Amino acid sequence: MLKVKELSSSAFLSISDLRKSYGGLEALRGVNLELQRGEFLCLFGPNGAGKSTLLKIMATLLRPTAGQVRVLDYDLREQPEEYRSQLGMVSHQSFLYQDLTALENLEFYAALYGVNQPRERALELLGQVNLTDRADMLAANLSRGMQQRLTIARALVNDPALLLLDEPYTGLDEHAASVLRDQLQMLHGRKRTIVMVTHNLRRGMESATQLGILAKGKLVYLQEKSAVDTTSFEQLYFQHLETA
Repeated sequence: MLKVKELSSSAFLSISDLRKSYGGLEALRGVNLELQRGEFLCLFGPNGAGKSTLLKIMATLLRPTAGQVRVLDYDLREQPEEYRSQLGMVSHQSFLYQDLTALENLEFYAALYGVNQPRERALELLGQVNLTDRADMLAANLSRGMQQRLTIARALVNDPALLLLDEPYTGLDEHAASVLRDQLQMLHGRKRTIVMVTHNLRRGMESATQLGILAKGKLVYLQEKSAVDTTSFEQLYFQHLETA
């Protein structure tokens, strides 16, 4: 029988009884989650399960109705600035300034996070996402794939301890998808903690160390990937899709 794994006594990321309501609708109904430093969790679930709501709360874009989120002992509510300093996020919004160049966008975010030598950091990231030759091009004039790669660089500008990804492969061209995969593997190798929400089973399972399923606002499954029977996991996932 598939079960949620037991939680440890200490964790890099800790979520306790997290709840979010929109009027009479309960989007999250008591989510509990712990991850150790360097783990890569991929969360699956049907539309409306609460996945994006969970990530938005973790990214401080939404306030929870109840519960607690902590990263490196920083509490989301009590120490929001310290908490945010540890975060990076890739979502449906690029958060790029269209009237700034690619280099200026990254310099701006590097300065915002207090990164030492922001220009050097920006140039380093442009190289990592293969955009060095587009450094002086306005973001508005970049192709969609290039903007996506710049968005990935923007999310990494502060070398985040925790990276959040909301359906990051949606709409990516093959080049951008390859860049994202390489960056995730690099971050995982450097013991950065990653939480990704996706519908793409293949992409989600190829890099993750933990697999989870969120359904009707509850975390109904959480296990180390090494202990997961792929066929049983896929069957459970599709069952929740059918009953959503």
